[in-house]
Amino acid sequence: MGIFADHHLEIRRSVRDFVDREIIPIAHDLDNAEAEIPMAIIEQMAELGYFGLIFPEEYEGMSLDSLSMAIVTEELSRGWLSVGSVMTRMIITGSLLWQAGTEEQKQRFLPKIATGKLLTAAAFTEPDVGSDTGAMKCRAIKEGDHYLLRGEKTWCTFANRAHILTVLARTDPDASKRHKGLSMFLVEKEPGEDFHPPELAGSPIPTIGYKGMKSYSLGFDGYEVPAANLLGGVEGKGFYQLMPTYEYARIQTAARAVGVAQAALEAAIGYAKERHQFGKAIAEHQVIRHKIAHMATEIEAARQLCYAAAMKKDSGERADLEAGYAKAYAAEMAERVTSEAMQVFGGYGYSREYPVQRYWRDARVFKIFEGTSEIQYEVIAKRLLDNR
Repeated sequence: MGIFADHHLEIRRSVRDFVDREIIPIAHDLDNAEAEIPMAIIEQMAELGYFGLIFPEEYEGMSLDSLSMAIVTEELSRGWLSVGSVMTRMIITGSLLWQAGTEEQKQRFLPKIATGKLLTAAAFTEPDVGSDTGAMKCRAIKEGDHYLLRGEKTWCTFANRAHILTVLARTDPDASKRHKGLSMFLVEKEPGEDFHPPELAGSPIPTIGYKGMKSYSLGFDGYEVPAANLLGGVEGKGFYQLMPTYEYARIQTAARAVGVAQAALEAAIGYAKERHQFGKAIAEHQVIRHKIAHMATEIEAARQLCYAAAMKKDSGERADLEAGYAKAYAAEMAERVTSEAMQVFGGYGYSREYPVQRYWRDARVFKIFEGTSEIQYEVIAKRLLDNR
């Protein structure tokens, strides 16, 4: 494809080889067992540089572009969505640091995030606050040289394995300040299932898919955070620091959706060639052929939207509209494509014997996380109608 440089093609070959060799052979059994990604896999990803792709070399990153990030994410997610999603944690925290952190914060944290020595998780959502970020209630109360966190967070994926929780909390108690009263904190903790009760408690949330990573509800009851860990060193900037990072996250989410849908398509093609009905392979029946053609077309459309958004981000221009296009379309595409892939398998598609049901279960989350489809359409409409 004309948009790719030689290094993009080499990155795709390299990641695909890693996924075929290390991820695909274990993903199905681990998912059926509801087991987490082995730490050995995460360590290999760190060694291969996947966590530091877009960060500057001066912070131990690889100084690659967002298109490279999308390619790596797509290929990892083709193997197992959870593996592709490990990157998301480091991209969110790392890009916040890179774009909004003080130099001391960058030097202290970013090289270790880029190299996988520090794993991270994002704690933004609250039990009563999802898309309405300005309504957040979790408080950060300053006392001398530290803050005390009090409140609840939910849907914090990877919280148990993280060394750092990126927490959005209210530093101004005046609720009328909404977004202007929020600040971002780099909350250090020890990895593990116990967290730090009673100041920090965590409980896993059962989910239908996305099994390789646990999501948690968190309770903060006076958990101490050094004032030096206030991102950027100035209160009230948290929401505005988050917006450019959401562009990266939504591009990466679109790429994850493409990867999962691609896996479903490949599975459907393979099965259609092997399965015989009415005296011939079902791949020879027009209805199956057309299903596969529609699936492939939708995937390619989502892929190109994702790549276009990545290139817009790399241009240095605002890319929330393009990231919104890509995320919204890819999320809905993945649900349709994985459902059609299950249909190609017939009754076997509903069985845990084949991984196609995993792709379908995993795909459903795309319309929910990193901004629901409804919020994406609001972002898109606002840009188009307000022309800004």
